Amino acid sequence: MIQRNPTRSVRVGAVRVGAGHPVVVQSMCATPTRDVEATSAQAEALREAGAGIVRIAVDSRKEVEALGEIRQRTSANLSVDLQESYRLAAPVARHVDKIRYNPGHLWHHEKSRPVEDKVRFLADVAGENDCAMRIGVNCGSIDPRHQDRFRDDPVGAMVQSAAEHCEMLDAVGFTRYVVSLKDSDPAQVIEGNRRFAELRPDVPLHLGVTEAGLPPEGIIKTRIAFEQLLSRGIGDTIRVSLTLPNPRKPEEVRAGHQILDDIASGRFRSVPEFPNDRLNIISCPSCSRVENEKFVELAEEVRDLTRYAQDHAITIAVMGCRVNGPGETDDADLGLWCGPAFVNLKRGPRTLGAVPYDEILTRLKTEVDNLIAARTPRP
Repeated sequence: MIQRNPTRSVRVGAVRVGAGHPVVVQSMCATPTRDVEATSAQAEALREAGAGIVRIAVDSRKEVEALGEIRQRTSANLSVDLQESYRLAAPVARHVDKIRYNPGHLWHHEKSRPVEDKVRFLADVAGENDCAMRIGVNCGSIDPRHQDRFRDDPVGAMVQSAAEHCEMLDAVGFTRYVVSLKDSDPAQVIEGNRRFAELRPDVPLHLGVTEAGLPPEGIIKTRIAFEQLLSRGIGDTIRVSLTLPNPRKPEEVRAGHQILDDIASGRFRSVPEFPNDRLNIISCPSCSRVENEKFVELAEEVRDLTRYAQDHAITIAVMGCRVNGPGETDDADLGLWCGPAFVNLKRGPRTLGAVPYDEILTRLKTEVDNLIAARTPRP
């Protein structure tokens, strides 16, 4: 069982995030907000696909008017992305359940006004309209003050920006907020969220890899970031951001739920570090690249075979193809990546050999026994 971070509960419309509630999958409408019919239809399609929260961008008064009509046509829990104009929060708040703002954009707009005043304005609007808030930090739009201070540490700039805005909201007594720290590099997303979670374990986190790109590569990049974070108990809502034509946007939601289901079932593409001292068996999701259907059966057999070693801190990775197998098993104690006729057995990054499917379990048991013996202190 994954021990979730002890974040507080934040209500967003009819759903709650944090505090052990199920991880909420989100998505965002890609249709022009002024097109009421198309955006309402897409919001409903995303909701029906399983999106607990649907975000809509608003950047003008005309879009504010459209949002009012959209609200009447969908029962989705709506989040508004304020884009460049934070003052639009006042007219749109009554139509939505959450307000998202970007600290970098907030700094650039009305530079003569202190950032603290703008944050207080947003908190007042949200409080008056029963809205939650999201502090949405993107690596590509950091407040220049933090960019200068953390010139050689872009992740540090993200974390500092998020922490600073949390303190501003805390100072005015508004705690109904979540934070996101996003980048197009999964490694930066992992590091940023890990650092922030250590600093503020009470704040719910929304996870995402921005500009992830086209599927399937965009799903894989996002999956790896989510695996590394959710396996550590970090993350309360997620979004898979994919480059898709508008009719296919619900695929983002389905991909998010698939990733959550796979993590819950122990199916991974990367090798997470679970914070415990027990046997850890991971296996990748089955896909069209699997070259031998015995892969799924083998993963189940490995799990059954190694139950006797459950009290030992051993990670075994079972991968289904030559794309994930060679590299993604490097961090495991023992790795099995499956080819058409043989299973490639590894100890860490070192390959031990190609073993026939009907012999691999016997060979695996020998390697597990050897690991246990090597790690057991002699009397």
